Amino acid sequence: MNSSEAHLGDNLGDTTLPLKRAFEPIAKELLGVEERIRDQARAFDPAVEHYVAYAIQSSGKRLRPALALLSGGATGAIRSEHADLAVIVELIHAATLVHDDILDHADLRRGQPTANAKWGNSLAVLLGDCLFAHALQLASGFEDNRMCRTLAAAASEVCSGEIIQTQRRFDLNLSVPDYFRILEMKTGALFAVATQLGGRLNGASAQVEEGLHAFGMRLGTAYQIYDDCLDLAGDEGQVGKTLGSDLRRGKLTLPILHLLQISTPLERTRLAGIILEGKDEEIPALVDQAVQQGAVSHAVTTGRRMLSEAKESLAPLVSTSGTPFVDALVSLCTTLDGMIAPLAR
Repeated sequence: MNSSEAHLGDNLGDTTLPLKRAFEPIAKELLGVEERIRDQARAFDPAVEHYVAYAIQSSGKRLRPALALLSGGATGAIRSEHADLAVIVELIHAATLVHDDILDHADLRRGQPTANAKWGNSLAVLLGDCLFAHALQLASGFEDNRMCRTLAAAASEVCSGEIIQTQRRFDLNLSVPDYFRILEMKTGALFAVATQLGGRLNGASAQVEEGLHAFGMRLGTAYQIYDDCLDLAGDEGQVGKTLGSDLRRGKLTLPILHLLQISTPLERTRLAGIILEGKDEEIPALVDQAVQQGAVSHAVTTGRRMLSEAKESLAPLVSTSGTPFVDALVSLCTTLDGMIAPLAR
């Protein structure tokens, strides 16, 4: 990735603005969480503080904190512990982004130089470690020690997913089940823990907690599928980078896996050569082929189905409440469905 390219998942332009409408019931609380996230830098040694401040300064979409707050509202009331949870999940997410940028040799994120571009890989690795450690230190403050254990398990799952994805780059033997396993680990796990624990803090029943976990997992996985499709069928002006960037880095996403599946043996061999040999000049044609032959459309259909399943996971909540917070969780699915559907052209 060169300096003119930015990360897809954090540079989606105006396409994510509709998501913020679902956050209206928690607008005040989300502002408070934003301030608390930025304040976390002060907990570090003065020699380290400005590095941490830089890593967490950009607000991004704050989807994970929003899910923690909405789940709290949907199961009773949003309390100070929900704000704690929101800060923790975002710090874990920020740590993964710092490490992702190192792995991808990224120069920019959200239009700003990455930590590794500013200070080198060695310092950036340690910065990500600091963010992880601080998040888990905050998690140890919950009275219920299950909270810390569950958050630590989710952080481990995210990191393991990233390891497996890195291990399987350019691996043409990657199966669709393998792909979903990676997505659930590296993206779905943190969405799921935000929603699950948002309910646990209010003493939600096991059934409700399970439903919230399933909701977060499916929403997070569908969101990553959207990300993957946008890399192939999005608008470069909004995406902020050259289409096919994931493919250039050897990340075999659902549309590409499907394209390989539906191709003849001869065509599959040709496509494999383009991917494995890094034939950059042929990537745009391969991207266009994925769109024209319906591989992107197939992935979009899969993502939309997962969003429908996410809504169904909220059944235990919908049947017992009906608050604006539950409606907002449903609205997130509807909004994301409206964002992903146009990509199936």
